Amino acid sequence: MNRYPRGAGDDAYLPIAEHGLIGDLRTAALVGTDGRIDWFCAPRFDSPSVFGALLDAERGGSWRIDPLCEVAARRQFYFPDTNILVTRLLTEHGMVEVQDFMPVLRPHDPDHRQRLVRRVVCVRGEMRLRTRVAPRLDYGRAEHRAVEHGQAVEFRSDAQTVTVRGTVPLTVDTDGDPRDAVAEFHLAQGDEEHFVLEGGEPAAVGADDSAPAGDPRRDTAPLAPEDVAALFDGTVAYWRGWLKRSTYTGRWREMVQRSALTLKLLTHEPTGAVIAAPTLGLPEVEGGERNWDYRYVWIRDAAFSLYALLRLGFTQEADAFVGWLTRCLGDADGDGKGPLRALYTIDGDPAHEETHLDHLDGYRGSLPVRVGNQASEQCQLDVYGELVDSVYLFNKHGAGISLQAWKDLTRILEWLLENWDQADESIWETRAGRQHHTYSRLMCWVAVERMIRMSRQRGLPGDVVRWSRVRDEIHEQIVTRAWSPELQSFVQTTATDAPPPPVLDASLLVMPMVKFLAPTDPLFVSTMDAIERGLVADSLVFRYDPRVAPDGLTGTEGTFSICSFWWVEALTRTGRVEEARIALEKTFTYSNHLGLYAEQIAMTGEQLGNFPQAFTHLALISAAVNLDRAMP
Repeated sequence: MNRYPRGAGDDAYLPIAEHGLIGDLRTAALVGTDGRIDWFCAPRFDSPSVFGALLDAERGGSWRIDPLCEVAARRQFYFPDTNILVTRLLTEHGMVEVQDFMPVLRPHDPDHRQRLVRRVVCVRGEMRLRTRVAPRLDYGRAEHRAVEHGQAVEFRSDAQTVTVRGTVPLTVDTDGDPRDAVAEFHLAQGDEEHFVLEGGEPAAVGADDSAPAGDPRRDTAPLAPEDVAALFDGTVAYWRGWLKRSTYTGRWREMVQRSALTLKLLTHEPTGAVIAAPTLGLPEVEGGERNWDYRYVWIRDAAFSLYALLRLGFTQEADAFVGWLTRCLGDADGDGKGPLRALYTIDGDPAHEETHLDHLDGYRGSLPVRVGNQASEQCQLDVYGELVDSVYLFNKHGAGISLQAWKDLTRILEWLLENWDQADESIWETRAGRQHHTYSRLMCWVAVERMIRMSRQRGLPGDVVRWSRVRDEIHEQIVTRAWSPELQSFVQTTATDAPPPPVLDASLLVMPMVKFLAPTDPLFVSTMDAIERGLVADSLVFRYDPRVAPDGLTGTEGTFSICSFWWVEALTRTGRVEEARIALEKTFTYSNHLGLYAEQIAMTGEQLGNFPQAFTHLALISAAVNLDRAMP
């Protein structure tokens, strides 16, 4: 049975892992190992897609560069210590490299221009190639027309214009699809050709057909190879200069640095926000319904982000992210869901309403394709602990928070002191209704405990006596109501009059990380043993078992990559250092060829979910740094 209603087979959809990421700290693009760009939103991460074939091979749009002969092998790597992606296409006639990057020339560049550069170089032999630029604007919903201007083509809709220039003439495909631009060219060894995509509003780029050549409304002059070379060299210098600030010198330098570079790519420089992933709709199980939009900022990522950035020496990024966080504190009056949302846009606004892109087939038939995220309307009490812990870390290792930020935090804490003992959807954002989640209680304890610490460390005003009383009450509730005598483990939810349901949850691996229990405490050691029996498969870890803990969604899911790195860190902290090292090395083998991770890993080793995921790379950094410190 064909899973793809409109005739697109497996070869139309590359595996999720067969992609690399490029970006300019404002948006990003995915480049496949065959040289196709099948995901690109512009001008921001959360803008509608320009190329979206990853979610519909026929309707989504892509930009391809293909040899006009059979390709024997494909290879992909990052230019050393940068986010410039090199894709090598090997044929019996020769080999070409496609060097893809989005120029970033200096930090916070007031003159930044958003460009996607494709540099095609013949390394040996000779080859004839074809390129097809087939944008489908606004997730493929907007009609557009392609207009030639010299060696450039403009793609115009009512709301957006995209211009592609080349060192070879691009022409509208009048013999095929007139919405596309095509070109064929020949390269011999040492030759190269270049293409640059730029976007803008119609009033800024190409809105006026009568505008003369050189007019800023029509920047379609032929590309100069020396200009492209300068952009390449400047971008190399930027990324290498940025990476030099890293203080990490441990055993897993390559993996940690690639994770740091990936986190930087997922940073929106103008606001300081760090998004969860640059994609939407990639399934947790192929053909399933667990397909989310991750182009938002999750508050729970904050503590992990700041910890990773501060541990690696990237204090400027930590400063910027705390600036973004403090802007989110705002009104602390709250409502039924509390004064904080679980996730925000990169501007710090509540996430967009969740809708479905019903005109798209989804990745390999995985429906629905969701845009926006309903989780922003959930009550997730754990975010208060994660927010306060992130501020605590910054206050301890960074420049320190302002008095106004402290006042905002105390107002938020007042709401939490009155509302911590209620049901919520918690960290995994289940859609089966609210429950009394142990992890949420744990992070509420963290919120109160860290506020007490900050007040005492800096003499900041606060009712520490009251806060301490509530902190101890939360601690006692977790210990007495979240412990399963049957499993000899802390479990997913609490209960009042009977033992809690015997449901394991990998989020409880963080107990010693947040200082709730000592890592050698018998209660935590026993919990680890139970999680190892019930949720760990070799080095991979499931977050919970939906068969015994229904989450309101159909189907199953893969192992959760962040939980796998939490497992490594838990092994480290409990003194099982050799086991932790082996688990870490095994987990590294599940990255893709570039060292990137999606949200989940199938038991077959296939990457699942949105890609690449910041949360996973944050946990990787933390696990590697702490294991380094524990090893002789």
